[in-house]
Amino acid sequence: MTESRGTKAGRSGARTATGLKIRRSRTTAGVHPYDEVTWETRDVVMTNWRDGSVNFEQRGVEFPDFWSVNASNIVTSKYFRGAPGTPARESSLRQLIDRVVLTYVAAGREHGYFASDADAEAFEHELTWMLLHQVFSFNSPVWFNVGTPAPQQVSACFILSVDDTMESILNWYREEGLIFKGGSGAGLNLSRIRSSKELLSSGGTASGPVSFMRGADASAGTIKSGGATRRAAKMVVLDVDHPDIVEFVETKSREEEKIRALRDAGFDMDLGGRDIASVQYQNANNSVRVTDEFMTAVVDGTGFDLRARLDGRAIETIDAKGLFRTIAEAAWACADPGIQYDGTINDWHTCPESGRISASNPCSEYVHLDNSSCNLASLNLLKFLRPDRTFDADAFVAAVELIITAMDISICFADFPTPEITRITRAYRQLGIGYANLGALLMASARAYDSDGGRALAAAITSLMSGTAYRRSAELAGIVGAYEGFARNADAHRRVVRKHAAANDEVRTVDAEDARVLAAASKEWSKAQAVGEKHGWRNAQVSLLAPTGTIGLAMDCDTTGIEPDLALVKMKKLVGGASMKIVNQTVPAALRALGYPEETMEAIVEYIAEHGHVIDAPGLRPEHYEVFDCAIGERAISPMGHVRMMAAVQPFLSGAISKTVNMPATATVEDVEEIYLAGWQLGLKALAIYRDNCKVGQPLTDVRGAKQAADARAAAAASASAPSAPSAPVAPVAVAALAEVEVEYRPVRRRLPKTRPSQTVSFTVGGAEGYLTAGSYPDDGLGEVFIKMSKQGSTLAGVMDAFAIAISIGLQYGVPLEAYVSKFINMRFEPAGMTDDPDVRIAQSIMDYLFRRLALDYLDADHRAELGISSAAERTRAVASQYASPADTTAAVDVPAAPVSAPAEEAAAAGGERSASPAAPAPRSNGVAVGLGPAQVARELRLAPPGETLVAQTVVDAPLCFTCGVTMRPAGSCYVCEQCGSTSGCS
Repeated sequence: MTESRGTKAGRSGARTATGLKIRRSRTTAGVHPYDEVTWETRDVVMTNWRDGSVNFEQRGVEFPDFWSVNASNIVTSKYFRGAPGTPARESSLRQLIDRVVLTYVAAGREHGYFASDADAEAFEHELTWMLLHQVFSFNSPVWFNVGTPAPQQVSACFILSVDDTMESILNWYREEGLIFKGGSGAGLNLSRIRSSKELLSSGGTASGPVSFMRGADASAGTIKSGGATRRAAKMVVLDVDHPDIVEFVETKSREEEKIRALRDAGFDMDLGGRDIASVQYQNANNSVRVTDEFMTAVVDGTGFDLRARLDGRAIETIDAKGLFRTIAEAAWACADPGIQYDGTINDWHTCPESGRISASNPCSEYVHLDNSSCNLASLNLLKFLRPDRTFDADAFVAAVELIITAMDISICFADFPTPEITRITRAYRQLGIGYANLGALLMASARAYDSDGGRALAAAITSLMSGTAYRRSAELAGIVGAYEGFARNADAHRRVVRKHAAANDEVRTVDAEDARVLAAASKEWSKAQAVGEKHGWRNAQVSLLAPTGTIGLAMDCDTTGIEPDLALVKMKKLVGGASMKIVNQTVPAALRALGYPEETMEAIVEYIAEHGHVIDAPGLRPEHYEVFDCAIGERAISPMGHVRMMAAVQPFLSGAISKTVNMPATATVEDVEEIYLAGWQLGLKALAIYRDNCKVGQPLTDVRGAKQAADARAAAAASASAPSAPSAPVAPVAVAALAEVEVEYRPVRRRLPKTRPSQTVSFTVGGAEGYLTAGSYPDDGLGEVFIKMSKQGSTLAGVMDAFAIAISIGLQYGVPLEAYVSKFINMRFEPAGMTDDPDVRIAQSIMDYLFRRLALDYLDADHRAELGISSAAERTRAVASQYASPADTTAAVDVPAAPVSAPAEEAAAAGGERSASPAAPAPRSNGVAVGLGPAQVARELRLAPPGETLVAQTVVDAPLCFTCGVTMRPAGSCYVCEQCGSTSGCS
């Protein structure tokens, strides 16, 4: 716990006699947190799921014995700094935590946050203890940058702005690229740009914002392809009254139609396919900023004006309901656009005198001023569940106030990508504390996610978090001053805090536990108002709910952000590379909370392990089924259940919530309209949906899913053709066009000319010699192969001849080479072993070698990278660029890349001879650390603790991880890879 003393600090920033008095709640004076845990040494070896090659390897790393293999893998590969294999490389969690915490403590001392040296030490120990025990985590940029020679970028979320000038538009491209290069995400509103229906001063017609989106999309796609930290993440917003709103809404749904047409014509339009790059607008999330006026017109069925950007005159009046239908149809077809509710966002705005809130970060949780940033931190809620299944509110309060203090200190020393972002962030000091593991907490305490009890506890905890954060912010204002923009926004900020407190009073509790936590929250809001009236607040905002992708895995969380559990059964990784199905650990905890005896629990757990759900589980009462409802599966939570949970916690957040409402493939356009309307009526700030199987560019998981998607498209087509009320000039999306027509396509053989270029390669694999001859079309492209092994007339020679003929005919009928490569690489049989090819040092079979060689000769680098195949020269360049010392970093905003994306055979190239040595066999651990002690092995063989799992079931259209190839899982409105920790957005 902490308390404030004094009123201000000297203008120089040096510590005065005033400051925070820190009371220890988790630590003991004179005992360092590191001395209270048992440490063990591990070997971290992470492999590519697709081909078994080593992505990352670091041996002899040190972690507490209670950290899972998965968490230590991710932290080692993502967050440890320094060139691998050198003394500069971090090798212990102690070094990582010290690098960050000691930087915070030093800045706190310098800027007058602590009352004494003893308080600074207490702050250091308390913060260290919470990070060590996975109670919370800062967002990833903190771990990437703080305490390194790189710029001290601590923010994961940025909002930019763009004006109606070419200079501003080109500057948008530049600033966005710098932020992407640093591993963060950005969003902006394009509504200031004139529409294509307005004139330029020269007399010509303006291009409109959608045309400029093309350039930004191409830029993001290029940076995404070359990025080493995570892929580019961006948000594009357009106001609903912009004259180009229909074109904006339809951009991605029209591209989805293009994908279908190209796929049916034989082009490779799968995720990562060679032809998918021709599709536009795929690198951003799109959102429409709707006003209360527009939503009221939708409900009333009246007209709505689209207005010119320069003078505000009405250019066109449309039917609001028709436009809303168009938005829903587009979202049904391709999941974009989402909705941002402008009236609600700005009604809760603490700084309206400094400008309206017009945009968000890529995941929609950070909503504040243009050209600003927000650094995030998230608490692991399961750490506050006591053995008696009650929530430890006192420990939670102590953690929140300490974390808010640390987050505010970071702004004192942080670097930012542009001068304007630097100025506004330092003037308003936006923070974003949030949490993860809500779904696991509710299940472990026997509360259904979609229930009054689940929502009441979630609301009480969220209210307690934000009330404490605002109270701490007010106390900080009394010591180091309110944020610079507070004076001009004082009345609005006080009004918003009063609104939060009033919402707290309106929460309907279900049981004594909810009431107890809510009572603690009421006290915090009372203190926040009293201290804020006296001193103001240090931060313009304090809380939001982020996706917590990578950091959630690092904290061993079962669930991310506000999400429920994904599924009851997951895949557990074991030492040595094996895996096994296990039932989530929260299931036994929930059964104990419900009062089931141990023998009944065992039977239920066994049933769930076999069937994946609880329906008809022996001894489980039907009224308890809802406790075990998950995001997917036989008893999936309904879409409206997700919306209701968001609505329960939204009034207690300064920002918004990163969450996508998943809908089944059978959902209709009307269902999407209902969700988007409910989001406005329930007071959400932002909402996005995703209908399973709506994207062609992502694979269907099973036949049933494909049939559901086809049935849904047919139903929508029928609905679109049915008579309806006349609507405005808005042309609805042609949903009928989405219904796929059965067309039979017959491949045509393209024979090679009589004279064609060819090359012959001699090879040796495991002592077996052979020759590969490949013939090409004159205009490029492999057309035939001949494989010579053994003597003519032998069985082996005959089999290889037949195989080569089959491959050649397939190539001439249009089967892509990469399809063969993906199937035949990693095929294992004798002969296998060392080769005489410097680009492919080790092969698992003749087939493995031949198709790796063909890929190297006939596929471009991008396609080979997706397959995990690279030449010796490419591997050398990758090592040189990825393993450079942080001291060599010169870019102003470059976040050091996590050294996890080594190409497929990088480890073999670096030490192929060593891999072949009997004394040091190459590790094949499927992403799991090897060489653990007996205690760790024993722990690996029991039910997995939180975080030591890979999901066995995922949403149908989850993308593949761009680093290791594993199917990702949702994390808010982004995705996270549980194998390596990579995310598709901010965390």
